[in-house]
Amino acid sequence: FERGQWNVKLDKLDYEHFLPIFFDGIREVKEPYIFLAREGVRDLLKEGSSKILPVIPRLIIPIKTALNTRSIPIVCEMIKVLMKLVTSHELIGEALVPYYRQILPVFNLLRHKNKNTGDGIDYGQKNNLNVGDLIEECLELFELNGGEDAFINIKYMIPTYQSNVQRN
Repeated sequence: FERGQWNVKLDKLDYEHFLPIFFDGIREVKEPYIFLAREGVRDLLKEGSSKILPVIPRLIIPIKTALNTRSIPIVCEMIKVLMKLVTSHELIGEALVPYYRQILPVFNLLRHKNKNTGDGIDYGQKNNLNVGDLIEECLELFELNGGEDAFINIKYMIPTYQSNVQRN
């Protein structure tokens, strides 16, 4: 099971209809649904460009629902999807700022939840399942791509957030 095969060119696809369905699929816990949802989201974000922006409001509930499962593998996958989303088109970062109040509460809860292995080895690191690190990386991308109001809105939802973003 390597790659999904699309029967339609992605630029002809109805993003309003399909993108929220694939986002909702990120919560799946059984194969092949996990694979199909992740590949679908990845492909649509990669090819979607300006078609993604109008769909942002319809993505918030699937995003929030996945994050609210608090299942670390699902939360980590949704954070990776959010990082792809915020970098998929120049205006998306700013379009997400009004939705931080729905997206960021779970970030605040799980932000400091990194594995403490002591002297052990964290094998989950190679799969990028260290939720605290992923959250920090995602918050930086949100700040970097979210325009001038991003930082203050992140700070409102996550009071302990410290900016690492360098401004010119």
